[in-house]
Amino acid sequence: MVPEKIRNVALVGHGGSGKTTLAEALLFVAGATTRQGSVDQGTSILDFEPEETERKISLGLALASFEWKGHKINLIDTPGYADFSGDARAAMRAADLALFVVSGVDGVEVGTELLWRAAEEEGIPRALVVTKLDRERSSFERTLGQLRETFGKQIAPIQVPVGSERELRGVARVVSGRVFFYEDGARRGVEGEAPADTLPLIESSHTALVESVVETDDDLMMAYFEGEEPSRDVIVGTVHQGMLAGDIFPVLVASGETGVGVDILAEFLVEFAPNPLERPVPPTDEGELVLSPDGETVAYVFKTLSDPFVGKISMFRVYSGSVPHDAQLEVAGDGQARMHNLFYLQGKDHTDAKEVVCGDIAAVAKVEAVSTGATLRTPGSSVRLSPVAFPRPVMELAISPKSAQDEEKLTQALARAMEEDPTLHVERRPDTGETILAGLGDLHLDVTLARISRKYGVEVDTSLPKIPYRETITATASAEGKHKKQSGGRGQFGVAFVKFSPRPRGSGYEFIDSIKGGAIPRQYIPAVDKGIQEAFERGILAGYPVVDVAAEVYDGKYHSVDSDELSFRMAGIQAVRAAAPNLKPVLLEPIMKLTVRVPEEYTGDIMGDINSKRGRVLGMDTDGSFRVITAEVPMAEVQRYAVDLRSITSGRGTFELEFDHYAEVPHQEAQKVIAAAGDDGD
Repeated sequence: MVPEKIRNVALVGHGGSGKTTLAEALLFVAGATTRQGSVDQGTSILDFEPEETERKISLGLALASFEWKGHKINLIDTPGYADFSGDARAAMRAADLALFVVSGVDGVEVGTELLWRAAEEEGIPRALVVTKLDRERSSFERTLGQLRETFGKQIAPIQVPVGSERELRGVARVVSGRVFFYEDGARRGVEGEAPADTLPLIESSHTALVESVVETDDDLMMAYFEGEEPSRDVIVGTVHQGMLAGDIFPVLVASGETGVGVDILAEFLVEFAPNPLERPVPPTDEGELVLSPDGETVAYVFKTLSDPFVGKISMFRVYSGSVPHDAQLEVAGDGQARMHNLFYLQGKDHTDAKEVVCGDIAAVAKVEAVSTGATLRTPGSSVRLSPVAFPRPVMELAISPKSAQDEEKLTQALARAMEEDPTLHVERRPDTGETILAGLGDLHLDVTLARISRKYGVEVDTSLPKIPYRETITATASAEGKHKKQSGGRGQFGVAFVKFSPRPRGSGYEFIDSIKGGAIPRQYIPAVDKGIQEAFERGILAGYPVVDVAAEVYDGKYHSVDSDELSFRMAGIQAVRAAAPNLKPVLLEPIMKLTVRVPEEYTGDIMGDINSKRGRVLGMDTDGSFRVITAEVPMAEVQRYAVDLRSITSGRGTFELEFDHYAEVPHQEAQKVIAAAGDDGD
């Protein structure tokens, strides 16, 4: 198979728009499957994971292919829910066309808008297909209007439906005016005459398409003004080039459930969609990538899976050269990869591959050195592709195994989960002693833990993470720390006089040695410092570490026989305890920088919610029809902000959180935290 005969298509869009159903219909119509899989009935080729079958939604990308008129078409079906948007972004790196699936009932939804923005960032050509026009309350014209309003005048319908709702019977091609009907559930259209009530829509869509075409070329524009309309071949060629340039976004019609227009969609992918050599070149961190079947091998790993039977599976796209079976490739920056177990994926099924040519997509098993985002290349090559920019985690859970014996198994399971899903993050927080699992939302974390339980047999307890409060002092005080112990034989004796004073926020701890005249021997002064730090780590108010304090040891006493390091370490501890009542300690909490991007109509609700969370709005910028609000909010108030924002904006808002600084907790809130710490101590 030559690259010109390959099409790589990522099906993207909002959850529930019909992406998987459409993909299953394409596979069936093309003869790649003997029956059409169903998401609802649990027979889907592409939604095969148990968690997907249970929830009846796509939770990860899946790959399958079919042949149409001598071309191989690789379909990458992607999840539409924001919690799993990382896979949609990965798919767009591997594909040459992002085919946006839009429900004719629900119109342009938030997932479509967010992924459209991601496609722009990736620089991938785009087209759209309106589905579910056989449903009640569906409307092609209403949806088309929403598309133009949202994405601009580059939206160009090249097909229109014949009939509507339950009377949807066929599809009309706008360029040629040819109409195809699908009677009695036929999967291939039969050409016929356009009904009179469809002609106005065909004509208006034809005019809109021609105007979109001529706007891309000055000569075509001049000829059009003089009454000369471009030919069909010119329109087809211009639409193709316009897709590559991002100047034209064709709109098609298809029903995955009834089969209307599915065969014509397959023809569109052959005739209009970019081939792998026409795709915009992905960004590189090193070297220059040239898309060529005769060049050095360069491939990109866009997804990693863990299969209990096959082991680690890495899906990759070949951009240059080819990958023969058993090839020895270099993993850019990370060793070697023997491509021994090469195969093509059809959902969960595997077909052995002898060679993966330029532009094709395949998988390799049991190559531990390979991970998502890796570049596979000819040894000695200088090319390294930039990894996909995945969304950052926005929600956290503290997790622990139900059984202490499963601690190691959980560690291994979490490592595998992060290999499969780069939008997950796991860390051990020393200050709270918790293992934190972070992801893109509550569903994302629920599904991850369900998979860990199923694949690795580890049951997990979860809770909201503890807030890493800190304590500090607001007053200066001095105290004597004395440790004296005599119980026969050699005793213990150490005295340290220490002055404690507050330091600027964020400046940390400072120890000042002001001992003169040998009041404390040199070798014991570090022990005083160690004792003070030990006491501060335990806290003086609610058991949280004390920060931003200067401790100056200025005098002391020792005994030539009984003094030792332990005595002066205990003296340091006692000095903190003695001074504590006079230091006016306060509680500090982590303050997060919150950046929220929402449609304009939600601005007031968001700002009101931030204020209710003890937050402070810092500013607001405009980004098209969206508003970007920046604020400072206590961490304790935004641990479940992913859920709150989804509720406020119906899923149309996105946000990022990052630690900014520590600030004093208001007295009333501090009393609650101190009381809770006391209860925990009991």
